[in-house]
Amino acid sequence: MQVILLEDVKGTGKKGQVINVSDGHAKNFLIPKKLAAEATKSTLNDWEKKKKTEENKRQNEVTAAQELAARIEKTSVKITMKVGENGKMFGSVGNKEIAAALSSQFGIQIDRKKIVLDEQIKTIGEKIIPIRLYSEITAKLNLEIVAE
Repeated sequence: MQVILLEDVKGTGKKGQVINVSDGHAKNFLIPKKLAAEATKSTLNDWEKKKKTEENKRQNEVTAAQELAARIEKTSVKITMKVGENGKMFGSVGNKEIAAALSSQFGIQIDRKKIVLDEQIKTIGEKIIPIRLYSEITAKLNLEIVAE
C-alpha cells in the first residue's frame, strides 16, 4: 500500500515521502496514529498544494527578512550611558536595550532574542552587533555607545 508520511517515522521514512508499506503496517499502525495517509490522487494533490503554499510562505519570509536586513545595515543606533570619572560605564548594554533603541530611533521592531551578544557590553565606543533574522540571514547593526 502506498502512503504519504505526515510525520517522521523511525525506520520507515521522513515527513512528506511517498512510500510503499505492507497493508497491515499502514492500516494498524501508521494511519490510526495519524503518522501517514493513504496515497490516493486527491491526497497526493492536496499534499502538493500544501507543499507549494509552505514554500511560498517561506519565500515571503526570506524576502521580508532580507529587506529588513538591508534596512538594519543602513542604520546606526546610538545609546547614551552614564559614565564615571575613570571612563567606566555604570551598568551595561544588553540585547533588551539595543532592541528598545532600534525601536525608538528607527521604528524597527526586533525580538531581543534575535540579537546575538556573547556578553553584555560594558565599554563605550562603536560595535558591530549581529542580528539573526532568519536561519540563513544575519544583519550587522552599527551600535555606538556614547557617554552622557
